[in-house]
Amino acid sequence: MNRKELIRKYIQFFDSKNHIEIKNSSLIPENDPTVLFTTAGMQPLVPFLSGKNHPRGKRLVNVQRCIRTGDIDEVGDTYHHTMFEMLGNWSLGDYSKKEAIEYSFEFLTKVLNLPIERLAVSVFKGDKNAPKDEESAETWKSLGIPKDRIVFLPKKENWWGPASETGPCGPDTEMFYWKLNDKPAPKVFDHEDSNWVEIWNDVFMQYNKDSEGNYNEAKQKNIDTGMGVERTVAILNGLEDNYLAEMWNPLIKKIESISKKSYEGNEREMRIIADHVKAAAFIIADGVVPGNAEQGYVLRRLIRRAIRNLRKIEVPILQMDATAKIAKEVVKIYNDYAILKDNKNKILEELKKEEDRFQKTLDKGLKEFEKMSKDKNIDGKESFLLYQSYGFPIEMIKELADEKKISVDEKAFEKELAKHQELSRTASSGKFKSGLADNSEQTTKLHTACHMLNEALRIVLDKPDIYQKGSNITPERLRFDFNFDRKLTDEEKQKIEVLINKKIQENLLVTMEEMTLDEAKSLGAQGVFDSKYDERVKVYSIGKFSKEICAGPHVENTSELGQFRIIKEQSSSAGVRRIKAVLE
Repeated sequence: MNRKELIRKYIQFFDSKNHIEIKNSSLIPENDPTVLFTTAGMQPLVPFLSGKNHPRGKRLVNVQRCIRTGDIDEVGDTYHHTMFEMLGNWSLGDYSKKEAIEYSFEFLTKVLNLPIERLAVSVFKGDKNAPKDEESAETWKSLGIPKDRIVFLPKKENWWGPASETGPCGPDTEMFYWKLNDKPAPKVFDHEDSNWVEIWNDVFMQYNKDSEGNYNEAKQKNIDTGMGVERTVAILNGLEDNYLAEMWNPLIKKIESISKKSYEGNEREMRIIADHVKAAAFIIADGVVPGNAEQGYVLRRLIRRAIRNLRKIEVPILQMDATAKIAKEVVKIYNDYAILKDNKNKILEELKKEEDRFQKTLDKGLKEFEKMSKDKNIDGKESFLLYQSYGFPIEMIKELADEKKISVDEKAFEKELAKHQELSRTASSGKFKSGLADNSEQTTKLHTACHMLNEALRIVLDKPDIYQKGSNITPERLRFDFNFDRKLTDEEKQKIEVLINKKIQENLLVTMEEMTLDEAKSLGAQGVFDSKYDERVKVYSIGKFSKEICAGPHVENTSELGQFRIIKEQSSSAGVRRIKAVLE
């Protein structure tokens, strides 16, 4: 079974269970600054999991493209991926965990025909916040999963959420498949045995965590599931290595052709190259360009890591354009993604530009290495500088040192790297603790102010084609990125503030209507990512001043907002400006 067939069967199966298909959203979250990328199919649904009515109903299904950067260092094995597709089905306060498990079991065993003797599951073991999930275990037993193949695990393993500090959360049950074809599955399930591969996860959002850390029974109990397309396709085709499946193999073949080397013996490097170029192609298609912050930084890191691994397999950097050649195969494989086809030239152009930039960085780094290595060994701080500032992998630094017959203090380098990673983790944790996903009162106010800022920019700058390129909203401030090619003047910023505050003082009503996407467009509603929208959408109007497609949340009247003030205006990236503002 190939990728498209799996997706089709999944959608059809849940269609038969009265689920409505929703669209595959952008990789750049529109209303959730808690993360840089869409990491799961549930992310665009956060407002609806919190109780808002979804325009398509209570039973939903889709396939969602996702990016996860937490496992970048794991990429290179047979089953970790930065970019992947996730199949998901949702119940927004409709069916129970018993039904969800029965649907999962039916799809796995009746539609995909996976043998029950190669299946195992894990469920939540319970703690002080929530009881042991006996209901899930009993449901699995009733379906024929033996007791020895059901394991109870703690919150670290079998609990989801909340997405922010507060919100919907609950226990989950994970489904595993024994991947080895030449060895029967053990009778007793050991979840730490890597031959058991997780393929599906059913999350039961039964609780709501409040600001004091209490887990309360949720008024709306939801089901949220996720099945990895890549892993499942590999399993269905009897492959123990995901990279031999049809959504990866053409990339591996292209890398073999470019490098004139075989996959065998170079698996790790080629997997990293294939994975990172694919992720980069999708991220660029969604409007991101390489940079030094946030999504742009992640994109740059992926491209440069791919280039470094191309060098490891001896592809000459000066003769490359290799990432662009590989990306062409990505567009072919995923020809059902219009966003890739429509942005093919942009993808290839950005990859080529980043290769050129990295070449210049390498040249500077080599000069720096020559200074460092003159008549002495390379210490930890020096090697880390080459790694961090010039993109030199430690392997490359060692190679250069060997040529000069000097040594590199690898242990000291590892200490510097560990120190940097800890600082990065701490910074990321602090940065993304709060955001629009928490639906707090102040964040909600700033979100409405974002809509007003969007419209005010079009009016004051007399550019109706201005649109949002990204946002980050915390309870303290809003940050809004928009397409514009120059710095705003002080007079323009003052006019924007005056206009927004005038509209706030007019006590405009904020209203919401559900309609078709075509109706919304005909009414002049503004939108960010057309590909994100379903056939029916919510349109928020701020009096007659602003009309925008959005999932919320919003205030009811602009009188609730207070005084709007711009605190900073700066460049975000080429052709994109950034405004930071507050409500006082």
